[in-house]
Amino acid sequence: MASAKMEGPSAPAVRRDPYEVLSVSRDSSDQEIKSAYRKLALKYHPDKNASNPEASELFKEVAYSYSILSDPEKRRHYDTAGFEALEHDAMDMEIDLSNLGTVNTVFAALFSKLGVPIKTSVSATVLEEALNGTVTVRPLPLGTSFSGKVEKQSAHFFGVTINEEQAQSGIVVRVSSLAQSKFKLLYFEQEPNGGYGLALQEDSEKTGKATSAGMYFLHFQVYRMDSAMNTLAMAKDPEAAFFKRLEGLQPCEVCELKPGTHIFAVYGDNFFKPASYTIEAMCAKTYEDTTQKLKEIEVQILAKRNDLRQFETEYRKALALFQEVTNKYSLEKQAVDELLKERDQIHSSFTTTRSLINSSGSGSSSKTHIDDLRIDSQSDDGSLDWKEKSNKKKWFGINLSRSDKKL
Repeated sequence: MASAKMEGPSAPAVRRDPYEVLSVSRDSSDQEIKSAYRKLALKYHPDKNASNPEASELFKEVAYSYSILSDPEKRRHYDTAGFEALEHDAMDMEIDLSNLGTVNTVFAALFSKLGVPIKTSVSATVLEEALNGTVTVRPLPLGTSFSGKVEKQSAHFFGVTINEEQAQSGIVVRVSSLAQSKFKLLYFEQEPNGGYGLALQEDSEKTGKATSAGMYFLHFQVYRMDSAMNTLAMAKDPEAAFFKRLEGLQPCEVCELKPGTHIFAVYGDNFFKPASYTIEAMCAKTYEDTTQKLKEIEVQILAKRNDLRQFETEYRKALALFQEVTNKYSLEKQAVDELLKERDQIHSSFTTTRSLINSSGSGSSSKTHIDDLRIDSQSDDGSLDWKEKSNKKKWFGINLSRSDKKL
């Protein structure tokens, strides 16, 4: 049986500079990094290099480098302090299901149902067919929709043609599935050779009783949410999950489209069955109020993310102080309880029965008898002891007998 362990983009034995691996400069844009990764991933993909084991290692190195540079937070950490600043255990890999094998696919499906965040990549076959321009493209006019089923690890391609006015207004492309299928929405750019290169991808997310994904080309910065980041943060520290919730907010690389035909695709990301979906393309001109509201919300959410970063520091300090004073409270309470208990014991020791309790044992009866005599023999003024009283009784008896003899 094949191993069911699925590892992330593990660090190579000798780690090279990610910028060097991808052949990009340190000031390269996200789109330049993505483009470089796409070309190298296709070049070294195991499916295309079955007889070359070195290609597999190069593919892992490329994936590892891209996992750093494609994440703004990880890239910032690396630029600041190198590999030492990275949390390797938090890195997750995009898995190509077409190359997993049956056993690992079963385990991947199980982990996904259990809520374990597993990112999957578009299969090399689909990407290669797109680059070669051998895919079938269905027209999808603005204001229309199309419903269908796409096989797992396969894609349906659509062409959305827009004019100058529509391009200026902006467009929205959305895909939804009432069957809650798992899929990806892909956007391809035209390559010089006539093929299509993958530029954007959105994974479907569960929203209510459906799954959906959308792309918004509205001439202002729109953000996508990587929910896997929050899931990983919650697994490591549930309390920190709230503060990391907006860290999954990533800027979309493309915010506007030029007039012409643009290629989108729905990729079946299910593990075992086809994905049911409905794709629709819309011009934002008929949604001006909604578009403006989205713009305002995006700005507010971005500001809130910065606020949470600052608030987390304050919260951590306050929490540490709270734990400190809580511990002190417990210690002080224990000390007070012990002092009061000891005080009550001392108060209880003041009692007339103390001598009886302490004198129990041998010789106790004689001592008790003497004490009783001392108490009984005391006169009102306390001047006589028991011996004097005893003598007086004896003297009185003698006097009486003498009187009797004279009489």
